Amino acid sequence: MRHLFCAEGDAALAAALAWRPLLAFDFDGVLAPIVARPDDARVPLAVARRLDRLSRTLPLAIVSGRSVDDVRARLAFEPSAIVGSHGAESPLAPPDATASVFDGVRARLNERADELKAAGVSVEDKQRSIALHYRLARDRERALALVTGVVEGLGPELHVFSGKLVVNVVSAQAPDKAHSVAGLVQRCGADSAVFVGNDVDNEAVFASADPAWLTVRVGRACPGSLARFCLDGPGEVASMLDRVLVLLEQSSG
Repeated sequence: MRHLFCAEGDAALAAALAWRPLLAFDFDGVLAPIVARPDDARVPLAVARRLDRLSRTLPLAIVSGRSVDDVRARLAFEPSAIVGSHGAESPLAPPDATASVFDGVRARLNERADELKAAGVSVEDKQRSIALHYRLARDRERALALVTGVVEGLGPELHVFSGKLVVNVVSAQAPDKAHSVAGLVQRCGADSAVFVGNDVDNEAVFASADPAWLTVRVGRACPGSLARFCLDGPGEVASMLDRVLVLLEQSSG
């Protein structure tokens, strides 16, 4: 996986933009730096301004594990679409008919609420997904073991997967980010996509991306990632957006 800021990466970015693609970005760890408390996450003003400019030229989507309402409240512009809860909440998802599948895990969480809190685990119920964060735990190994025990054996109707110091629970019937991004490409009439993500649930997009897409993973410490290119961290996202704006101006001139 090569760094995007190289000759090959620049050529690939220019080629992708020639298709007038959908621009799609994860939120945490991409547009907003990872923080200890999820409620404190913010998009830097410099990034928000660039996204606002780009959203006036190309279809632009935010594809996040957060709920749609949570993401929307943290943006200073209106994207073409917001996908939330890892794909379960999107303009393409059917009306929620799977809310009851979470009843069992909610019951377990209620039964062990005091134990989870004491271990430093915070529970975020987003209705169409549940996240168990242990970033603030003093003993993260113990906290993860506790969370693993709580979600173990939930049944085939639920899908459990890990992220960066978080364990997520979603409906097994819900669309994932890969289905959501592909659907948005069709919906907006784009011929390609530029997708930037940083966590495990974005690998489905990288794995299924059309050869004409440009996929970028934020963070180099992922040797097994299927993204075509990488950035060192969220601090480089503004530079990438600057390059996108320059290339678009050149192509329109």
